[in-house]
Amino acid sequence: MIMGNEKNLKRLVIGMAVVAVILAAILAWIWVEKSGMVKDLTVEKDQLTTQMIQLRDDYGVLTTNNDSLNAELDREREKVDQLIERIKTTEATNRSKIREYEKELGTLRSIMRTYIQQIDSLNTLNISLRKDVAVAKDEAKESRQRYDQLVTTTEEYAKKVEVGSVLKGRGFVMTAINSSDRDTDRSSRTAKLKTCLNLVENTIAIKGPRRIFIRVKGPDGILMTNSQQQIFTSAGEQMIYSAVREVDYQGSELEVCIFFASNQPYVKGVYTVDVFTEESKLGSTDLLLR
Repeated sequence: MIMGNEKNLKRLVIGMAVVAVILAAILAWIWVEKSGMVKDLTVEKDQLTTQMIQLRDDYGVLTTNNDSLNAELDREREKVDQLIERIKTTEATNRSKIREYEKELGTLRSIMRTYIQQIDSLNTLNISLRKDVAVAKDEAKESRQRYDQLVTTTEEYAKKVEVGSVLKGRGFVMTAINSSDRDTDRSSRTAKLKTCLNLVENTIAIKGPRRIFIRVKGPDGILMTNSQQQIFTSAGEQMIYSAVREVDYQGSELEVCIFFASNQPYVKGVYTVDVFTEESKLGSTDLLLR
């Protein structure tokens, strides 16, 4: 009887040992898998940080003789610096934040391409003016005067808007939506365009209903509207808008999304949206549809 009990006890000990070995193997496998995943996410975060630093360096070489445009470039560089700091302080395992930063990186790249086009246009204009001097000095002088007057007017307007602006926006993103309300980058599948932004917190701003207007331009640079051309006034200037949304702004940061559905088919190319309040322009962004 005693020997039978000893055998049973021995079998129990052996069984428990086998179970312990199996559990240890499972735990080791889980640890290895998790370590590998964390390593991959860390590499992805480092790559994203490297891309952001490269984008900051690319912005650093952009410069013009236009003070207003230079001020805009400085603001974009500051956005890149802020995003780099946010990436550095975000855990690599926070995949949703990393994906959000990747989208912001794409938006900043699109904005930089727009600035490069503007700078090229200004450089082309300057070259044309210098050639005109050689051909007709008087005509070149007149053109230069018109150009200087335009730059001065633009700078004065930008300063007035900046000083007099009540609301400010950030995080401008435009996405394309298909008929199933899913994001898409295909022009043939696009049913409408969605523009989202955040109204920045401002405790001294006038609270209450605010109308946010968007002006969407297609790849051909022509303003896109519905069947009726609707007019609004911003900073004393009348303009036609593509879509509008009224929000209740109470001084806290507020996310706003505005949808626009064109009655014309969407084509491939870069779409640009400008966002306004009745006081000033809040900002711009663009979207590339394939």
